[in-house]
Amino acid sequence: MKQSQSLVTKIFAPRTLLVSALLVGAALAVPRFAHAAALEQFKSFVASTQSARGEFTQQLVKIESGTSKVSNKSTGTFTFARPGKFIWVYQKPYEQLLQADGDKLYIYDKDLNQVTIKKLGDALGSSPAAILFGSNDLEKNFTLKEAGTKNGLEWLEATPKAKDTTFDHIGIGLRNGVPEAMELRDSFGQVSLLTFTKFEKNPPMPANQFKFVVPKGADVFQ
Repeated sequence: MKQSQSLVTKIFAPRTLLVSALLVGAALAVPRFAHAAALEQFKSFVASTQSARGEFTQQLVKIESGTSKVSNKSTGTFTFARPGKFIWVYQKPYEQLLQADGDKLYIYDKDLNQVTIKKLGDALGSSPAAILFGSNDLEKNFTLKEAGTKNGLEWLEATPKAKDTTFDHIGIGLRNGVPEAMELRDSFGQVSLLTFTKFEKNPPMPANQFKFVVPKGADVFQ
């Protein structure tokens, strides 16, 4: 199964083990946050960021005999507007598109020329996607607490309040008021690491930015 496929379901169908990913890097840094606690930085970021775009790298990290092993690296771009609108594009090693218009989620596999359509509904809920794409009321679905400093970032731990989610813990690493990394730890001990670069906060977007158009000749499943 493709890495991008296993990533999608972890975000949008937390009861299963298939797919998940996201977040952001720093570009428009705010100096006063340079040494602020992670929770303060994060709450300010959520309150002030209604939309954004940037690039991401995702890797699967496994600890074997005390050594970290990285595999399944994928890269791509993202665009989002709260609540529930986004375009998440995997470019390498496989091309796949996840797009939501606030009502429906579209998953397009270019190799298969196949589109799967799902009702977005409450799918964001306690998933990692809610941190980027959901509403500002994160403490409704997550318990947030400080998690110290690591690799030059201030870390925040978000624990889903729901008991049936794929992820046990979600780590959010921040610098200068903007998330730069996420660590997604599942119930099987696997860690998906996401890093974010070229983050642009609240860029202008056309009204039809998130309208999905089915590619010509694509098979559609609902």
